[in-house]
Amino acid sequence: MGRPAKVRALWRWTGYLAVATVFAIACGFLSNWQVNRLHEKEHIQNLITSNWDADPLPLAEVVPTAGAFEASREYQPVTMAGEYLADEQVLVRNRPRSGQPGFEVITPLKLDSGLIFMVDRGWVPTGSAQDLPDHVPAPPEGEVSVTARLKPGEPELPGRSAGNGQIATVHLPDLASRVDGESYTAAYGLLMSEHPAPAEARPLPALQPEINEGMHLSYAIQWVLFAVLAFAFLGYAARQEYLAHNADDPKVRAKLEKREQRRRERKTDADAEDEILDSVL
Repeated sequence: MGRPAKVRALWRWTGYLAVATVFAIACGFLSNWQVNRLHEKEHIQNLITSNWDADPLPLAEVVPTAGAFEASREYQPVTMAGEYLADEQVLVRNRPRSGQPGFEVITPLKLDSGLIFMVDRGWVPTGSAQDLPDHVPAPPEGEVSVTARLKPGEPELPGRSAGNGQIATVHLPDLASRVDGESYTAAYGLLMSEHPAPAEARPLPALQPEINEGMHLSYAIQWVLFAVLAFAFLGYAARQEYLAHNADDPKVRAKLEKREQRRRERKTDADAEDEILDSVL
């Protein structure tokens, strides 16, 4: 191989190496992304495990200001007292449960402090003949003591509309604009219990979330293997080209002959029979 040909080959293999390196870096980022997704799900599961059945605390102790909420407090049970604003109750659309369409029932609770806290009293199914519940159980009247699990508000969904008395998402600033008075705008509550009990069965309570960790760890390992295979293939291709360009070298020829001999020794009886049949046909 002349000098110009060697220079061209060097540039070509440098390009191959650069492509393999970029591919490996991309695989590394994708693997790290999968690991981060796994850690996020583990964090959520740990949060649920530690907070779901924790002892209830006063709302004012856990959420001291109406506009702030610590993410580590999600699902923490809190207690409060006040009076439901039943006339300001709204339904959250598109909330399936066990494969059945339905609504979440959000009822503002005016606390003894004067602040208003949004309580998700539970789930009701879509009606049999219309896109509305057949019936929404009324909340207790008068002073009521409530225990609920904290949840952060949901983001607004642009372009999503809802009918009168309904909302597309639990966007707390939107809910706050529908009632008179200052409202909590960073957290709301999933109802656990209320006393006195309502006159009729309340909507179905929220289910404890089940977090599926999925295949993130397997995918992370696969991306690492892809990166390793890229360099392994590059090394294999470089060796094959080296052997092809140096086939006349006695040492290289001896290696090729040994490889061919090993390949022949690995032939099975079935391979031998196939060769015989091919020679006859």
